[in-house]
Amino acid sequence: MLKRGVVNGKMGGIDMTFVRRLGAAMVAGALLAGTAHAQERLRIAGNFTLDHSSTLAIEQFKKDVEAQTQGRLIIETFPNMQLGGAQENVTQTRSGAIAMTWGGMAFLARTVPELEAGSLPFLFPNRETAYRVMDGEIGRLIDARMADKGFVSLGFMELGPRQVTNSVRPIRTIEDLRGLKIRLQPNETHLATFRALGANPLAMDIREVYSALQQRVIDGHENPYNLILASRFNEVQRFVSNTGHFFDFIAIVANKRVFDNLRPEFQAAIRTNMAKAVAAQRSVAKENDEKALAELQRLGMQYDQLPPAEIAKMREMTAGVIDEIRRRVGADLVDRVIAEVRRQAGS
Repeated sequence: MLKRGVVNGKMGGIDMTFVRRLGAAMVAGALLAGTAHAQERLRIAGNFTLDHSSTLAIEQFKKDVEAQTQGRLIIETFPNMQLGGAQENVTQTRSGAIAMTWGGMAFLARTVPELEAGSLPFLFPNRETAYRVMDGEIGRLIDARMADKGFVSLGFMELGPRQVTNSVRPIRTIEDLRGLKIRLQPNETHLATFRALGANPLAMDIREVYSALQQRVIDGHENPYNLILASRFNEVQRFVSNTGHFFDFIAIVANKRVFDNLRPEFQAAIRTNMAKAVAAQRSVAKENDEKALAELQRLGMQYDQLPPAEIAKMREMTAGVIDEIRRRVGADLVDRVIAEVRRQAGS
Protein backbone atom coordinates (compact mmCIF):
# COMPACT_ATOMS: atom_id res chain seq x y z
CA MET A 1 0.00 0.00 0.00
CA LEU A 2 1.39 3.38 -1.03
CA LYS A 3 1.72 6.06 1.62
CA ARG A 4 1.45 9.69 0.64
CA GLY A 5 3.63 12.27 2.31
CA VAL A 6 5.46 15.48 1.64
CA VAL A 7 9.01 14.94 0.57
CA ASN A 8 11.16 17.79 -0.76
CA GLY A 9 8.12 19.94 -1.47
CA LYS A 10 6.26 17.11 -3.16
CA MET A 11 3.19 15.22 -2.05
CA GLY A 12 2.86 11.77 -3.50
CA GLY A 13 5.08 12.82 -6.37
CA ILE A 14 3.16 16.05 -7.07
CA ASP A 15 5.14 19.31 -7.00
CA MET A 16 3.18 21.48 -4.52
CA THR A 17 4.88 24.69 -5.66
CA PHE A 18 3.51 24.04 -9.11
CA VAL A 19 0.04 23.40 -7.67
CA ARG A 20 0.07 26.68 -5.76
CA ARG A 21 1.17 28.61 -8.86
CA LEU A 22 -1.47 26.92 -10.97
CA GLY A 23 -4.14 27.75 -8.39
CA ALA A 24 -3.04 31.40 -8.24
CA ALA A 25 -3.11 31.61 -12.03
CA MET A 26 -6.62 30.12 -12.14
CA VAL A 27 -7.86 32.61 -9.55
CA ALA A 28 -6.29 35.52 -11.44
CA GLY A 29 -7.84 34.27 -14.67
CA ALA A 30 -11.23 34.03 -13.03
CA LEU A 31 -10.91 37.59 -11.72
CA LEU A 32 -9.92 38.87 -15.15
CA ALA A 33 -12.83 37.00 -16.73
CA GLY A 34 -15.16 38.54 -14.17
CA THR A 35 -13.82 42.02 -14.90
CA ALA A 36 -14.22 41.53 -18.63
CA HIS A 37 -17.73 40.27 -18.09
CA ALA A 38 -18.56 43.31 -15.92
CA GLN A 39 -17.27 45.80 -18.47
CA GLU A 40 -19.98 47.56 -20.45
CA ARG A 41 -19.73 49.58 -23.65
CA LEU A 42 -22.04 52.38 -24.73
CA ARG A 43 -22.01 54.12 -28.10
CA ILE A 44 -22.74 57.84 -28.48
CA ALA A 45 -23.04 59.44 -31.93
CA GLY A 46 -23.26 63.00 -33.24
CA ASN A 47 -23.04 64.94 -36.47
CA PHE A 48 -20.67 67.70 -35.37
CA THR A 49 -17.15 68.02 -36.74
CA LEU A 50 -14.16 66.69 -34.83
CA ASP A 51 -13.04 70.17 -33.77
CA HIS A 52 -16.48 71.44 -32.71
CA SER A 53 -16.73 72.40 -29.05
CA SER A 54 -19.45 69.81 -28.41
CA THR A 55 -17.34 66.99 -29.85
CA LEU A 56 -14.36 68.01 -27.73
CA ALA A 57 -16.62 68.09 -24.66
CA ILE A 58 -17.99 64.62 -25.43
CA GLU A 59 -14.45 63.26 -25.78
CA GLN A 60 -13.61 64.64 -22.34
CA PHE A 61 -16.84 63.11 -21.00
CA LYS A 62 -15.68 59.74 -22.34
CA LYS A 63 -12.33 60.01 -20.54
CA ASP A 64 -13.93 61.15 -17.28
CA VAL A 65 -16.52 58.36 -17.23
CA GLU A 66 -13.95 55.69 -17.96
CA ALA A 67 -11.65 57.07 -15.27
CA GLN A 68 -14.42 57.27 -12.67
CA THR A 69 -15.58 53.72 -13.37
CA GLN A 70 -12.00 52.40 -13.60
CA GLY A 71 -12.60 51.19 -17.13
CA ARG A 72 -15.68 49.15 -16.30
CA LEU A 73 -17.82 51.46 -18.47
CA ILE A 74 -16.40 52.26 -21.90
CA ILE A 75 -17.86 55.11 -23.97
CA GLU A 76 -17.39 54.69 -27.71
CA THR A 77 -17.76 58.03 -29.54
CA PHE A 78 -18.83 58.48 -33.15
CA PRO A 79 -18.81 62.19 -34.13
CA ASN A 80 -18.85 63.79 -37.59
CA MET A 81 -21.78 61.72 -38.92
CA GLN A 82 -19.89 58.43 -38.67
CA LEU A 83 -23.15 56.64 -37.84
CA GLY A 84 -25.39 58.79 -40.04
CA GLY A 85 -26.98 62.21 -39.82
CA ALA A 86 -28.62 63.81 -36.80
CA GLN A 87 -32.09 62.44 -37.53
CA GLU A 88 -30.70 58.93 -37.99
CA ASN A 89 -28.86 59.21 -34.66
CA VAL A 90 -32.10 60.18 -32.90
CA THR A 91 -33.86 57.18 -34.43
CA GLN A 92 -30.96 54.86 -33.51
CA THR A 93 -30.99 56.11 -29.93
CA ARG A 94 -34.74 55.72 -29.54
CA SER A 95 -34.57 52.14 -30.82
CA GLY A 96 -31.56 51.31 -28.64
CA ALA A 97 -29.25 50.62 -31.60
CA ILE A 98 -26.94 53.15 -29.95
CA ALA A 99 -27.09 54.30 -26.34
CA MET A 100 -26.82 58.07 -26.71
CA THR A 101 -26.68 60.95 -29.14
CA TRP A 102 -25.98 64.67 -29.11
CA GLY A 103 -27.45 66.92 -31.77
CA GLY A 104 -29.47 69.99 -32.63
CA MET A 105 -32.71 70.14 -30.67
CA ALA A 106 -34.75 70.56 -33.86
CA PHE A 107 -34.06 66.96 -34.91
CA LEU A 108 -35.33 65.60 -31.62
CA ALA A 109 -38.47 67.76 -31.87
CA ARG A 110 -39.89 65.41 -34.53
CA THR A 111 -40.24 62.79 -31.83
CA VAL A 112 -40.74 65.14 -28.87
CA PRO A 113 -42.69 68.12 -30.29
CA GLU A 114 -42.78 69.82 -26.88
CA LEU A 115 -39.15 70.77 -27.50
CA GLU A 116 -40.47 73.35 -29.94
CA ALA A 117 -41.67 75.38 -26.96
CA GLY A 118 -38.00 76.04 -26.22
CA SER A 119 -37.26 76.91 -29.85
CA LEU A 120 -39.72 79.73 -30.49
CA PRO A 121 -38.56 82.36 -32.99
CA PHE A 122 -36.76 85.31 -31.41
CA LEU A 123 -37.45 83.86 -27.95
CA PHE A 124 -34.26 84.45 -25.98
CA PRO A 125 -32.72 87.94 -25.68
CA ASN A 126 -29.31 86.45 -24.82
CA ARG A 127 -27.58 83.14 -24.08
CA GLU A 128 -27.56 83.68 -20.31
CA THR A 129 -31.36 83.85 -20.24
CA ALA A 130 -31.54 80.78 -22.46
CA TYR A 131 -29.34 78.82 -20.05
CA ARG A 132 -31.38 79.78 -17.00
CA VAL A 133 -34.65 78.82 -18.65
CA MET A 134 -33.49 75.45 -19.97
CA ASP A 135 -31.68 74.57 -16.73
CA GLY A 136 -34.71 75.36 -14.60
CA GLU A 137 -38.34 74.35 -14.33
CA ILE A 138 -38.97 74.57 -18.08
CA GLY A 139 -36.08 72.23 -18.80
CA ARG A 140 -37.43 69.75 -16.26
CA LEU A 141 -40.88 69.85 -17.88
CA ILE A 142 -39.34 69.14 -21.26
CA ASP A 143 -37.18 66.37 -19.76
CA ALA A 144 -40.38 64.69 -18.52
CA ARG A 145 -41.88 64.82 -22.03
CA MET A 146 -38.72 63.27 -23.42
CA ALA A 147 -38.92 60.46 -20.87
CA ASP A 148 -42.45 59.72 -22.10
CA LYS A 149 -40.94 59.12 -25.57
CA GLY A 150 -38.19 56.80 -24.35
CA PHE A 151 -35.33 59.24 -23.79
CA VAL A 152 -33.31 60.27 -20.75
CA SER A 153 -32.27 63.93 -21.04
CA LEU A 154 -28.64 64.49 -20.05
CA GLY A 155 -28.47 68.24 -20.62
CA PHE A 156 -28.30 70.99 -23.21
CA MET A 157 -25.09 72.31 -24.73
CA GLU A 158 -25.07 75.52 -26.74
CA LEU A 159 -25.41 75.38 -30.50
CA GLY A 160 -25.91 79.14 -30.53
CA PRO A 161 -27.85 81.87 -32.30
CA ARG A 162 -28.61 80.90 -35.88
CA GLN A 163 -27.70 83.35 -38.66
CA VAL A 164 -28.58 83.54 -42.36
CA THR A 165 -26.04 83.29 -45.16
CA ASN A 166 -26.69 83.57 -48.89
CA SER A 167 -24.99 84.14 -52.24
CA VAL A 168 -27.53 86.56 -53.78
CA ARG A 169 -27.52 89.80 -51.79
CA PRO A 170 -26.73 91.24 -48.37
CA ILE A 171 -29.57 90.98 -45.86
CA ARG A 172 -30.06 94.32 -44.14
CA THR A 173 -33.87 94.42 -43.96
CA ILE A 174 -36.77 91.98 -43.94
CA GLU A 175 -37.35 92.72 -47.61
CA ASP A 176 -33.92 91.34 -48.45
CA LEU A 177 -35.08 87.90 -47.31
CA ARG A 178 -38.06 87.84 -49.63
CA GLY A 179 -38.02 84.95 -52.10
CA LEU A 180 -34.61 83.57 -51.11
CA LYS A 181 -34.37 79.78 -51.14
CA ILE A 182 -33.02 79.06 -47.67
CA ARG A 183 -32.12 75.61 -46.34
CA LEU A 184 -33.34 74.87 -42.84
CA GLN A 185 -33.38 71.91 -40.50
CA PRO A 186 -36.34 69.54 -40.96
CA ASN A 187 -38.40 71.26 -38.30
CA GLU A 188 -41.85 72.73 -38.93
CA THR A 189 -41.33 75.69 -36.58
CA HIS A 190 -38.16 76.69 -38.40
CA LEU A 191 -39.79 76.31 -41.81
CA ALA A 192 -42.92 78.21 -40.76
CA THR A 193 -40.79 81.04 -39.37
CA PHE A 194 -39.05 81.63 -42.68
CA ARG A 195 -42.28 81.38 -44.62
CA ALA A 196 -43.67 84.11 -42.35
CA LEU A 197 -40.60 86.23 -43.13
CA GLY A 198 -41.22 85.93 -46.87
CA ALA A 199 -38.41 83.52 -47.71
CA ASN A 200 -38.71 80.22 -49.54
CA PRO A 201 -37.49 77.65 -46.97
CA LEU A 202 -36.51 74.08 -47.82
CA ALA A 203 -35.70 71.23 -45.44
CA MET A 204 -32.47 69.47 -46.35
CA ASP A 205 -30.01 67.11 -44.70
CA ILE A 206 -26.85 68.94 -43.70
CA ARG A 207 -24.75 66.50 -45.73
CA GLU A 208 -26.31 67.85 -48.92
CA VAL A 209 -26.06 71.56 -48.15
CA TYR A 210 -22.54 72.36 -49.36
CA SER A 211 -23.10 70.92 -52.85
CA ALA A 212 -26.60 72.47 -53.04
CA LEU A 213 -25.11 75.90 -52.26
CA GLN A 214 -22.25 75.33 -54.66
CA GLN A 215 -24.60 74.36 -57.50
CA ARG A 216 -27.04 77.18 -56.64
CA VAL A 217 -29.87 74.74 -56.01
CA ILE A 218 -30.49 76.89 -52.95
CA ASP A 219 -29.54 80.52 -52.31
CA GLY A 220 -28.54 80.24 -48.69
CA HIS A 221 -28.85 78.51 -45.36
CA GLU A 222 -28.75 79.32 -41.64
CA ASN A 223 -26.48 78.14 -38.85
CA PRO A 224 -24.43 79.55 -35.98
CA TYR A 225 -21.21 81.26 -37.07
CA ASN A 226 -19.04 78.46 -35.71
CA LEU A 227 -20.80 75.83 -37.83
CA ILE A 228 -20.74 78.05 -40.91
CA LEU A 229 -16.97 78.18 -40.52
CA ALA A 230 -16.49 74.52 -39.56
CA SER A 231 -18.49 73.40 -42.61
CA ARG A 232 -16.57 75.81 -44.90
CA PHE A 233 -19.81 77.34 -46.18
CA ASN A 234 -17.87 80.58 -46.64
CA GLU A 235 -16.42 78.92 -49.76
CA VAL A 236 -19.87 78.84 -51.41
CA GLN A 237 -21.60 81.81 -49.70
CA ARG A 238 -20.80 85.50 -49.88
CA PHE A 239 -23.10 87.22 -47.37
CA VAL A 240 -23.87 86.65 -43.68
CA SER A 241 -26.14 88.63 -41.35
CA ASN A 242 -26.97 88.60 -37.63
CA THR A 243 -30.59 87.49 -37.93
CA GLY A 244 -30.37 85.49 -34.68
CA HIS A 245 -33.83 84.10 -35.41
CA PHE A 246 -33.39 81.07 -33.11
CA PHE A 247 -31.13 80.37 -30.18
CA ASP A 248 -30.38 76.70 -30.63
CA PHE A 249 -29.36 74.05 -28.14
CA ILE A 250 -27.61 70.72 -28.55
CA ALA A 251 -29.74 68.11 -26.80
CA ILE A 252 -27.92 65.15 -25.26
CA VAL A 253 -30.16 62.13 -24.76
CA ALA A 254 -29.85 58.46 -23.90
CA ASN A 255 -32.14 55.54 -24.60
CA LYS A 256 -34.21 55.27 -21.42
CA ARG A 257 -34.35 51.48 -21.34
CA VAL A 258 -30.58 51.19 -21.82
CA PHE A 259 -29.86 53.89 -19.25
CA ASP A 260 -32.26 52.52 -16.63
CA ASN A 261 -30.67 49.06 -16.92
CA LEU A 262 -27.19 50.40 -16.11
CA ARG A 263 -25.74 49.98 -12.65
CA PRO A 264 -26.56 52.96 -10.41
CA GLU A 265 -22.88 53.92 -10.20
CA PHE A 266 -22.66 53.96 -14.00
CA GLN A 267 -25.76 56.15 -14.25
CA ALA A 268 -24.24 58.53 -11.68
CA ALA A 269 -20.95 58.66 -13.57
CA ILE A 270 -22.75 59.51 -16.82
CA ARG A 271 -24.88 62.25 -15.27
CA THR A 272 -22.04 63.81 -13.26
CA ASN A 273 -19.55 63.89 -16.10
CA MET A 274 -22.06 64.99 -18.73
CA ALA A 275 -22.97 67.94 -16.52
CA LYS A 276 -19.27 68.84 -16.44
CA ALA A 277 -19.07 68.48 -20.22
CA VAL A 278 -22.10 70.75 -20.74
CA ALA A 279 -20.64 73.44 -18.47
CA ALA A 280 -17.25 73.25 -20.20
CA GLN A 281 -18.77 73.47 -23.68
CA ARG A 282 -20.95 76.43 -22.79
CA SER A 283 -18.03 78.31 -21.29
CA VAL A 284 -16.24 78.46 -24.63
CA ALA A 285 -19.29 78.75 -26.92
CA LYS A 286 -19.58 82.54 -26.92
CA GLU A 287 -15.88 83.07 -27.49
CA ASN A 288 -15.85 80.51 -30.30
CA ASP A 289 -18.83 82.17 -31.99
CA GLU A 290 -17.19 85.61 -31.91
CA LYS A 291 -13.93 84.20 -33.25
CA ALA A 292 -15.78 82.35 -36.00
CA LEU A 293 -17.48 85.53 -37.25
CA ALA A 294 -14.16 87.36 -37.34
CA GLU A 295 -12.60 84.48 -39.26
CA LEU A 296 -15.48 84.34 -41.76
CA GLN A 297 -14.96 88.01 -42.47
CA ARG A 298 -11.22 87.51 -42.84
CA LEU A 299 -11.92 84.75 -45.35
CA GLY A 300 -14.01 87.12 -47.45
CA MET A 301 -17.62 86.92 -46.30
CA GLN A 302 -19.48 90.23 -46.15
CA TYR A 303 -21.11 90.77 -42.76
CA ASP A 304 -24.18 93.01 -42.49
CA GLN A 305 -25.75 93.82 -39.15
CA LEU A 306 -29.52 94.09 -38.97
CA PRO A 307 -30.66 97.01 -36.81
CA PRO A 308 -32.79 96.22 -33.72
CA ALA A 309 -35.85 97.75 -35.40
CA GLU A 310 -35.71 95.15 -38.18
CA ILE A 311 -35.32 92.32 -35.67
CA ALA A 312 -38.38 93.68 -33.82
CA LYS A 313 -40.38 93.62 -37.08
CA MET A 314 -39.32 90.02 -37.67
CA ARG A 315 -40.52 89.11 -34.19
CA GLU A 316 -43.93 90.64 -34.97
CA MET A 317 -44.16 88.87 -38.32
CA THR A 318 -43.56 85.47 -36.71
CA ALA A 319 -46.11 85.83 -33.90
CA GLY A 320 -48.49 83.57 -35.83
CA VAL A 321 -45.88 80.79 -35.75
CA ILE A 322 -45.99 80.85 -31.95
CA ASP A 323 -49.79 80.60 -32.06
CA GLU A 324 -49.47 77.50 -34.22
CA ILE A 325 -47.04 75.94 -31.76
CA ARG A 326 -49.57 76.63 -28.98
CA ARG A 327 -52.12 74.58 -30.90
CA ARG A 328 -49.63 71.79 -31.60
CA VAL A 329 -47.88 71.27 -28.25
CA GLY A 330 -50.21 73.01 -25.80
CA ALA A 331 -50.80 76.65 -24.95
CA ASP A 332 -49.97 76.11 -21.29
CA LEU A 333 -46.41 74.94 -21.98
CA VAL A 334 -45.70 77.67 -24.55
CA ASP A 335 -47.08 80.40 -22.31
CA ARG A 336 -45.06 79.11 -19.36
CA VAL A 337 -41.90 79.25 -21.47
CA ILE A 338 -42.58 82.82 -22.59
CA ALA A 339 -43.38 83.91 -19.03
CA GLU A 340 -40.21 82.28 -17.71
CA VAL A 341 -38.08 83.96 -20.37
CA ARG A 342 -39.50 87.34 -19.38
CA ARG A 343 -38.89 86.61 -15.71
CA GLN A 344 -35.33 85.45 -16.22
CA ALA A 345 -34.56 88.35 -18.55
CA GLY A 346 -35.91 90.80 -15.98
CA SER A 347 -38.57 92.22 -18.28
